[in-house]
Amino acid sequence: MFILKRQDVEISSIQHPKTGQQIPILNYQGQTFRLINVFSAAQAEEAKAFWRDLTDNRGKACVLLEEPDRYSVWGKIRLEQLGDEPQSGGVAVAPLFTQACLLLLQAVYFDVEDLLGTRQASAFEQEIVQVLQKWRFPQAESPAAVKQLLKIDPLAGGSMPGWQEHHITTFLQELYRMGKEYFGNTSFAEGAVEVLQDMPAGERKQFIEWMNQYPLGKMWGVG
Repeated sequence: MFILKRQDVEISSIQHPKTGQQIPILNYQGQTFRLINVFSAAQAEEAKAFWRDLTDNRGKACVLLEEPDRYSVWGKIRLEQLGDEPQSGGVAVAPLFTQACLLLLQAVYFDVEDLLGTRQASAFEQEIVQVLQKWRFPQAESPAAVKQLLKIDPLAGGSMPGWQEHHITTFLQELYRMGKEYFGNTSFAEGAVEVLQDMPAGERKQFIEWMNQYPLGKMWGVG
């Protein structure tokens, strides 16, 4: 549909009637859109390709919002239908998605620590804190909270942070970017994704199929 600037739109949030989570909502000329995906300012081409794929190939009504520090893609929605949507439809995601993200985070972090040393691991941890704060990830607002995410066993059955789909896509993009910067190449991803073998087979398959709907699958080498 459109490429918009921040001054063109009004952004607010509403509470999902079933999950209770706050959902970012964009209003433009009487139409309502829900956040689907977020890209950094350096990912302009990826953002535009993702937006075009949704609009041209999948026939979805979407807008691309261009801001100084990021790009975001929003899909048209009628608010009265929000409670009828499946929970995995881009608002909230099953805990297994967050579990998979934390497994990948820990795998990359421990590789940094083992191969590059404790000083680099400390810098990596601090940068993760900055990323999660910048994008306002729930239950990851402080260094202590992030340290806990690095220590917990994601598969032990404890409660997971209430991340939404746009959090998951942003997290995987940023973690990949950081891994590439720290190791100087993309080979780290091959080792990291092996940790997904620890997940139940059905959940691992669901997560990988979801990744392959986006450039994330190719990026991480699971596509």
